[in-house]
Amino acid sequence: MKQKVALGLSGGVDSSVAAALLIERGYEVTGIYLECYNEPGCRTDQDKKDALQVALKLGIKFEVLDFRKDYKEKVVEYFYGEYKTGRTPNPDVMCNKEIKFGIFYDWAMLNGFDYVATGHYARIVEVKSEKGELKSLLQRARDESKDQSYFLWQIPSDHLNHVLFPLGEMLKTEVRTKANELGLLTATKPDSMGICFVGDVDVSKLLKDRLG
Repeated sequence: MKQKVALGLSGGVDSSVAAALLIERGYEVTGIYLECYNEPGCRTDQDKKDALQVALKLGIKFEVLDFRKDYKEKVVEYFYGEYKTGRTPNPDVMCNKEIKFGIFYDWAMLNGFDYVATGHYARIVEVKSEKGELKSLLQRARDESKDQSYFLWQIPSDHLNHVLFPLGEMLKTEVRTKANELGLLTATKPDSMGICFVGDVDVSKLLKDRLG
């Protein structure tokens, strides 16, 4: 029986190629679009359509999970709260901890999946403890210019046994090439450089509107 993977399918090239690689490795993959933020100016609707098109192209099941309430409470309010107290927040670290490898991970485990996977550039390695037990550890990606392990450091260590990062051994250029070979519509889609799930927004305006 194939092992089941819930893959966070964001509508970008990285998660698209991650899905294709997992299929090639023999997993049963379900693409999950996490809807966390849908305000004027963000790309949620287009990204959701792109994710669906990738799922159809690859022939995998596709679901949308609405985490907007949780995202607002756990990430957005943290973001504003930190600025208000004079600290600089890192919403991507909090998003990975609370959303992708928090409530999404919990949902996947409850629904019979063996693994959660994303298109992050990071690796998981197994090492032996002093007692001889195998332990999973987070490691930097092969592509150091795209490494995202810093954003993942708060994932609970006991979750790592059920997490897959298919792009950990690949260079970004290789991911783009693979997407082109597969004929994926996300092959030339620009990388998202903004806040996790929010996108490239004017942070100064956001803070002024909220905090004055």
